[in-house]
Amino acid sequence: MARKTWLFIRAGVFISFLLVLWNFFWVLKLQQPQQLVPSKMYSIFTSPVPQLTQSKKLNTSEKHFSANVQHKKPQEIHIAAVVCGNRTNETLVMIKSALIMSRTFTRFILFADENATSALNATVKLWPDNVLNHMALDLRPITFPPEKAEEWKKLFKPCASQRLFLPSLLEDVDSVLYVDTDTLFLTSPLQIWEHFSKMNEMHMAALAPEHEDHSTGWYNRFARHPYYGNLGVNSGVMLMNLTRMRQFGWEKYVVPIYQEYKSKIVWGDQDIINIVFHFYAEKLYVYPCHYNYRPDHCMYMSVCKAAEEEGIKVLHGNRGSFHNKKQPAFKAIYSSIQQYSFGDDLQTLLDDMKRSLTETIHTNCGKIIDSLPKLLQI
Repeated sequence: MARKTWLFIRAGVFISFLLVLWNFFWVLKLQQPQQLVPSKMYSIFTSPVPQLTQSKKLNTSEKHFSANVQHKKPQEIHIAAVVCGNRTNETLVMIKSALIMSRTFTRFILFADENATSALNATVKLWPDNVLNHMALDLRPITFPPEKAEEWKKLFKPCASQRLFLPSLLEDVDSVLYVDTDTLFLTSPLQIWEHFSKMNEMHMAALAPEHEDHSTGWYNRFARHPYYGNLGVNSGVMLMNLTRMRQFGWEKYVVPIYQEYKSKIVWGDQDIINIVFHFYAEKLYVYPCHYNYRPDHCMYMSVCKAAEEEGIKVLHGNRGSFHNKKQPAFKAIYSSIQQYSFGDDLQTLLDDMKRSLTETIHTNCGKIIDSLPKLLQI
């Protein structure tokens, strides 16, 4: 009996020792500091240009998969532009093209100087009621950061860099379709707007490539600063998710990048945009060239395959193509829309446009554009 009692006592002592030992190691584990994953930080005061990590380098084969919510067609879309100097008339033609091509209510948010504001108001109020019922004209003053307002205002073209500050200037607006004033809609602006629903959760803007061909590309041959991808992007037609750009801290990148590269940039705000998306390529959605069709796509040969298959969505008459004699086809389309009066039969506009284009087929762009399908996608 004594022997059994002694065995029970030894077993109890051993079990108690194991419990004390286990408790000791458990306490030690709790006292160890937790391993934190360092968060990525950026300060505009310590690093003028965001550092590109290996994971941020552009991978053109990368596919973004996301459960995008299919949004219903919007009741209202926002088109933004900047109007300074002698850009008033082409702005009016741009607005007219958007209204001709769409019945979706459109708010035109225009940052304009005093002369342009007065002229725009005076002209638009004379348009028919059935047109005015489908639009709103939201005119705002040109506004730059006060520290270097004049420097920003004169960057590239008068006031063009205003677009860089839209996220803070339009705090009550979620998204805009920004266009240069020398653009024309040949399809409904809603077709471009619907690309917002095709973006993944990382994208905050959409642009078209600057070039399609390495042999004629500007950025890959001449740029002295970083740029997006292999050929850069053109900023003339830009979808901007302002909410995401604010969350990203867009303007905290724009200002130091300008300070770092201002002696090397040629195309003003477009170069700054290219530099940002060079470092943050995953935040840019790229749509095809026919959403920003320029003389570069046809002056030597046809290099925009999307336009060959689906027609031109937005015509961009950069380098004065709507006004000078270098690209008669671009000028012909612009003149047809400029001369169109609201209420006239749209078939009349299309016939006039085709007739004018026929007179330009001796030029490369005239011959190519005249052969494209669906000139006006009404």
